[in-house]
This record gives sequence, C-alpha cells and structure tokens, in this order.
Amino acid sequence: MMRLDSNWGMIMPARLIDYFNKQPRIGLLSTANKEGKVDAAVFGSPMMTDEKTVVMGLGQNRTFAYLQENPNAVYTIVEAGETIMDWKGLRVYLKMKDYATSGETLETYRRQIAQVAGEDAAAMIHATVTFEVTEVRPLIDMGQGWEKSI
Repeated sequence: MMRLDSNWGMIMPARLIDYFNKQPRIGLLSTANKEGKVDAAVFGSPMMTDEKTVVMGLGQNRTFAYLQENPNAVYTIVEAGETIMDWKGLRVYLKMKDYATSGETLETYRRQIAQVAGEDAAAMIHATVTFEVTEVRPLIDMGQGWEKSI
C-alpha cells in the first residue's frame, strides 16, 4: 500500500508514474453511483501527471455520470504472466477532484487525443477529469507492497 505523505522518496513516484503511463496498456476504471450500482470500463488513456494526479478524457457516458454522483474510483492495470503468481499490476484508487466540459483544458486534451487516436476519438471526448491518487495497492496483495508488483 502507498500512503501519500511528505516523507515519500523521489524514486518511488518516478517508478509509479513510468509504470502507470507505459504504453501500450489498458486498464479497467471501476466506478459506482450514489446507490452503489457498479460500472467498469476499459480505458487506455489515463495519464499520471505526478504521483498524486491522474488525468483522462471521458465521453458523455455511464462512467462520467457515476463520477458526478460518487467521485471515488479505482483504475486497475493488469499484465499477464506465465502463472497467476507471475501476473503484474496495480490498483490505483482515485478521487475525482474536478472536471471540465468546456474551455482550454478540454480543447488541449482533444488536440492531444487527435494526434494519437485520430479526430473521431477526439470528438467523443466530452470532459477532461482530474483525479487525486488516494492509494496504490498491488494487483495481487500478499503483503509485498505495490513496488514489488510491477
């Protein structure tokens, strides 16, 4: 488990950011609405800008609707191994801090997406969402800490 505090060294955040942003990769963003109804959606676009911040674009979809009702989510990254014990990955727990459905932040993000995924993909982006990282846990937690899971 990672706790965010001022005593955290500089090597671990860089390693976490590099792993989180490694491409190609996809992950599963899980959310729940205010009644507890769960949604899970596959995304490859979330980017960790620093050890405490994740930014991504969302369409006008269930994930975005649920986040407006309940700002908590988890992004799970999985890398297959030869056996289940060889699998790598992380569970990155998130809390939505803010979002933009218009303005320069959204337009800049759309331009970036257009360069990578094309104009059609960029046109589907309804909002940019900024999350705070609240916790990082290994994919398979056997007490080893997230650092040994990547």
